[in-house]
Amino acid sequence: MTPIDTTAGRAALLDGSAGGYVSFEGWVRDHNEGLAVKRLEYEAFEALAVKEGERILVEALGRFPVKHALCLHRVGELGIGEMAVWVGVSSTHRGEAFEACRYIIDAVKHRVPIWKKEHYVNGDSGWVNCERCAAPGADTVHHVEAGHRHTLARS
Repeated sequence: MTPIDTTAGRAALLDGSAGGYVSFEGWVRDHNEGLAVKRLEYEAFEALAVKEGERILVEALGRFPVKHALCLHRVGELGIGEMAVWVGVSSTHRGEAFEACRYIIDAVKHRVPIWKKEHYVNGDSGWVNCERCAAPGADTVHHVEAGHRHTLARS
């Protein structure tokens, strides 16, 4: 699978008028609620996920005086320590970049139809916070940037 390219993401946010840049990385951890986790599996309703992700970025750009915002989220199987999600924001000052970055990741976690299945060391597995999970999606990884949609193929 193609890992998130944070260097390219950061480069996309560069702006001569921006004095601040903030990013967030969400990694696969080895435990959850007392259970040892060996890997995660993410599935998404692609069309709706991209549309809602774009909506969140546009909202962030409207709510906070920031220059640029970008969010990348992987789908498929990920191992411990792999990056699942990345958010980057550039702005004139650091304060609004921090606020916008937090707004974006919180909104993505609550609103974007991406589901997480945990696979445990003991052999069990289970969907996390999932009332209704989608069928496996296409072999693609998506990221959205306000006004733009980019798709990266899995390796």
